Amino acid sequence: MTQLTLAQAQEIVTVALAHARAQKFSPMGVAVLDARGALKAFGAEDGTSLKRPEIAIGKAHAAISLGMGSRSLAKAAVDRPHFIAAVTHAAGGSFIPVPGGVLIRDAHGAVIGAVGVTGDTSDNDEAAALAGIAATGLKADPGA
Repeated sequence: MTQLTLAQAQEIVTVALAHARAQKFSPMGVAVLDARGALKAFGAEDGTSLKRPEIAIGKAHAAISLGMGSRSLAKAAVDRPHFIAAVTHAAGGSFIPVPGGVLIRDAHGAVIGAVGVTGDTSDNDEAAALAGIAATGLKADPGA
């Protein structure tokens, strides 16, 4: 399995934030976790609100914890709210099941990390995450 490097994680943050600026999104926070769920890189633009780091990490943590992009988790929250509430509790609250949490896969499809982006709409957050991952040549998996 390929490991997510610090350079890749930093590039994801940089490109995701550049994408947000080019699209005139609200100020963003971007967190990149490795395959273990440990924080690898984080960046927040000037003007982000106080809890953006926790939200970005929570989106990425949700994706890495259940091995699916947070778009799928958002659907699961509608279909199985008690399960998602229980997982959120088990994860100590660091589990935000809305789009913007995207798995990072290597060329073989193995999960090597996750990105969480927050600050604008969930769809725009996800778009910034996708742009960041694409810049590294790795595969993005936002869920279906």
